[in-house]
Amino acid sequence: MVRILLVDDHPVLRHGVRTLLDTQSDFEVVAEAGSLEEAATRLNAQPIDVALVDLDLGPDKPGGIEVTAAIRRAHEAVKVIIFTAYDSDADIVRAVEAGAAGYLVKDSRPAELFQAIRSAARGSDVMPENIAERLRRRGDRPQETLTSRELEVLTLAAKGLSNRELARELVVSEATVKTHLHHASTKLGTENRQAAVAAAVKQGLIRI
Repeated sequence: MVRILLVDDHPVLRHGVRTLLDTQSDFEVVAEAGSLEEAATRLNAQPIDVALVDLDLGPDKPGGIEVTAAIRRAHEAVKVIIFTAYDSDADIVRAVEAGAAGYLVKDSRPAELFQAIRSAARGSDVMPENIAERLRRRGDRPQETLTSRELEVLTLAAKGLSNRELARELVVSEATVKTHLHHASTKLGTENRQAAVAAAVKQGLIRI
């Protein structure tokens, strides 16, 4: 039996996913959570094999990436699958770096979700072929691959933050912010931060 934790801030969506997973005799949704704090409480209360985590857990809350990293730090045996509506390269890279075993978008077929959960429970990484191919393409072009920090800087820049505000948000110097922006612009073949942001959005590297 695969014991599953659902982490999503929308109770209605959690109910829908639970209903779907309940159709499988070898799955048991043993807990639900809508935040990092609730997820930690559920994980400490009972054994979990796989956590199905949404990326967006509401404003002013730690998101799915933070939840993934926290789960992997505190409960190494628990496998995390990101299950989200977003599929930008930035989110995928951050999820992998945080320790996610899989990444699925919510328009995936039920059979894909079931297979991913079973594979993760067995200890395998589970990435749909289209997402795995995107990661391979990024790996084949290391000189063009943006780091997670560069992606984070571009994402914040896309929200209109100034370099000073970026520095304050990331707890770094303005010079460091400028360096990240310069490197990102160079890799994207652009001449300034505005063009770099536009190129990153167009290529699906970040979302705004």
